[in-house]
Amino acid sequence: MYLKRVDGPRQVTLPDGSILTRADLPAPDTRRWVASRKAVVVRAVVHGLITEAEALERYALSEEEFALWRQAVAQHGENALKVTALQRYRQL
Repeated sequence: MYLKRVDGPRQVTLPDGSILTRADLPAPDTRRWVASRKAVVVRAVVHGLITEAEALERYALSEEEFALWRQAVAQHGENALKVTALQRYRQL
């Protein structure tokens, strides 16, 4: 079995004991961003599986958009990434 050479770790252990691998990341051509996919990308960056620059390039995200995702998770948890919850967690 051959493994593709990648920069950085192949997997990270999250604080809850679960393991996040590069295979768990959404496909690079993802167009429909549901809360769970956004959360996986944010967790991968926060825990060092991929860099923020790699995430921005891989998923064609703007710095502002990713910063909003990251801020929402930090302040309110992963439920804040749901589109239906935007008004509840929006800054006034």
